[in-house]
Amino acid sequence: ASEDSKLRFETYQLIWQQMKSETERLQDELNKNLFDNLIDFLCKSYCGVQKNSRDLGCQIKLREIPTAALILGVNVTDHDLTLRSLIEALRDNVTPYVVSLQAKDGPDMKHFLQKLFSQLVDCYTVVKSKEKESVQVTQKKTYCSMDSLCSWYKTVTQHSFMKNNYNGLKEYPPVVLVLKDMESFTTRVLQDFIVISSQHLHEFPLILIFGIATSPIIIHRLLPHAVSSLLCIELFQSLSCKEHLTTVLDKLLLTTQFPFKISEKVLQVLTNIFLYHDFSIQNFIKGLQLSLLEHFFSQPLSVLCCNLPEAKRRIHFLSVNQCENIRRLPSFRRYVDNQASEKQVALLTNERFLKEETQSLLENLHIYHMNYFLVLRCLHKFTSSLPKYPLGRQIRELYCMCLEKNIWDSEEYASALQLLRMLAKDELMTILQNCINIFKSSEKYLGSTAKRIEEFLAQFQSLDADAREEEDASGSEPRGLQKTDLYHLQKSLLEMKELRTRSKKQSKFEILREKVVNFIDCLVREYLPPPETQPLHEALYFSAAQTLREHLNAAPRIALHTALNNPYYYLKNEALKSEEGCIPNTAPDICIAYKLHLECGRLINLVDWSEAFATVVTAAEKMDANSTISEEMNEIIHARFIRAVSELELLGFIKPTKRKTDHVARLTWGGC
Repeated sequence: ASEDSKLRFETYQLIWQQMKSETERLQDELNKNLFDNLIDFLCKSYCGVQKNSRDLGCQIKLREIPTAALILGVNVTDHDLTLRSLIEALRDNVTPYVVSLQAKDGPDMKHFLQKLFSQLVDCYTVVKSKEKESVQVTQKKTYCSMDSLCSWYKTVTQHSFMKNNYNGLKEYPPVVLVLKDMESFTTRVLQDFIVISSQHLHEFPLILIFGIATSPIIIHRLLPHAVSSLLCIELFQSLSCKEHLTTVLDKLLLTTQFPFKISEKVLQVLTNIFLYHDFSIQNFIKGLQLSLLEHFFSQPLSVLCCNLPEAKRRIHFLSVNQCENIRRLPSFRRYVDNQASEKQVALLTNERFLKEETQSLLENLHIYHMNYFLVLRCLHKFTSSLPKYPLGRQIRELYCMCLEKNIWDSEEYASALQLLRMLAKDELMTILQNCINIFKSSEKYLGSTAKRIEEFLAQFQSLDADAREEEDASGSEPRGLQKTDLYHLQKSLLEMKELRTRSKKQSKFEILREKVVNFIDCLVREYLPPPETQPLHEALYFSAAQTLREHLNAAPRIALHTALNNPYYYLKNEALKSEEGCIPNTAPDICIAYKLHLECGRLINLVDWSEAFATVVTAAEKMDANSTISEEMNEIIHARFIRAVSELELLGFIKPTKRKTDHVARLTWGGC
């Protein structure tokens, strides 16, 4: 129904805005420490250095440009967002003069300085407009030098507009220059700018921030020692993109704050693109947004994908069609099959009873998620530090395994339990304390479990000294077997080993450790079944991994061939429909040229190709084949052909060849 479509779209917008706000808040939290350290460094760079100081140490200091080397990582697509946030923080806390340049802005020194000057003037304009003063700044567009920059800086700092105190730098605020992609800058331009700036540092207080994607060693590769010695460099490391991903997953998916969830295959698609393609958090979040949009677009019952009280309210207003959609869900049909015959009839025929049962099932699904994520985090605490990480080191790996199947049926889980049965007392107590903290964060659910774990922890703490003495005594037995004869020594050891295997008695610690492992195993089996086992999970879970893969994993070769060979597929124009192998004369020029070139061999004669193209095109113009074509029309058709051939060459289908005059060579699908 159209009402449901509108409601689904509104619900999508609401959930996405909440998720987007959460990601922005996370971004600010994760960057806070980095930005605070950077701001502290920038403020201290000029602290105590007076502009007209005659102290020799200060003069030497003023020859070195304070430089922050910001290691941003290989996730280049995320750099813009990080640097934008950094620039805003610097403008709020350090100086209004913060500008950013990219490599394309400075192909030579002239353009570099002009762009720098232009952005500085914009910063000045913003400050003046905030103070509601008239802005009169003359900017030379023809030529800009460091002398003119210094003169401009001296002029604007003499005005009284700098009344705001930027961390003690109110009189002569520094100019912060952010070089976004330091590796891409022309080496000569970078070197010249640094040398010139160091000479004018006493009148143009500059601070540099290098945005580096690779390694700080790139600074010394681009800049010789004579230039790098003019920089006072300090390194700053941004948060690892993998850690960032773990945090995003933790706050967006491993929580009941947002009702929307994704299946194991969808999560694998998104994480594989992240890990094997771009390491971009922003692209991962866009993929999550696309999953959300596809879910609300394709699943009619996504109208119930909202907070529990609202979902219960909406169930009352479900239409007859929506009730039938519920009955068609595979998970609901399995649920019905397991009910008594009377209840089965009621669920399939009585809409009121169906809605009441749906409310109950949704509530159970909510409780399932609350318990699921608590036990998942607890299991992760137990297994994340095991040797060789049988259940993965990151919680997303464990989450994927739990989404896919009953994790307790896997070999990895059995291996993890064996390793848990060998944990030392200190490790086990630390893990138990972490689990207590997890369960106490939500005492409404699994509160009794938290108390049970507290009891285990208390029992470990109360293990008496006698038990430890027994362990020491049993561990010191071999020390008494000191035989000079190697044969007797080996014989004694074998006898003792047999005795131990026959009559080995577990210590109190080992018995208690076994109880803990068995308790965790019971928790996992009870609370970590896959979501597919829960009725109505389809309303909350997006599982169309193939659809997502088609949108996110580009296949340009297939798309190009489809577009050029069958333009109707994309343009949906009925006039473009044609039988297999035919060339529609109404198709775009590049499509006609492409289909004609498919009929040719490895080398294509341009004259024959042009004549065939003209024949098809004139048919499109509904011209009589026997009528003469005017010279002007011939030129137009020839120009269209040349353009189509140029576009095919640009796309990589053909290339010029010197083997034959007026020929081109095919490069794809049988060409060489």
